[in-house]
Amino acid sequence: MKKAGSLGNSAFFMEFMYSKDEEKLLRKEFWIVFARRCEIVPALRSKKKKWVLYDTGLSGIDLKFEVTRNQALVMIEINNKEETRRLEIFETFQKYRKFLEEGFTERLIWDFCCERESGQEVCRIYTSLPDVDFHRQNQWPDIFNFLIDNMLILENNFMEIKDVLEAELY
Repeated sequence: MKKAGSLGNSAFFMEFMYSKDEEKLLRKEFWIVFARRCEIVPALRSKKKKWVLYDTGLSGIDLKFEVTRNQALVMIEINNKEETRRLEIFETFQKYRKFLEEGFTERLIWDFCCERESGQEVCRIYTSLPDVDFHRQNQWPDIFNFLIDNMLILENNFMEIKDVLEAELY
């Protein structure tokens, strides 16, 4: 790990620059610590499988966590390879916007065209926690709380409309 210093407003601060291998290990540690944090959440303790995530039972629809150097996201991702089908699924979700957004303090962000780092285009319905960096371990508790609290709401709302979505889409 390299340290890069900078002067600004008479204050010296350190920022850590990780190699790819170090970042991979840090990311792995983040998710291990997150899993341990989930073990003590009362709403998750009794569940055999903690999160639905990729096991929604609906093809091309996943619930996901994403953590980057500048934000944390909790989302529904529509990743069907066919654009017309992906947009059809997204439009169907829009009909149930009120149900999906219930319980959130702010409205969800509805992005019908998002490009992953891999270049794949997807649709996303999400909430974000801006200005956090998973490299900063002192921010992990806030990130964990955001991920847990918001995925519990999103997953519950999704499961409430899953059967209706399945009937309309499949």
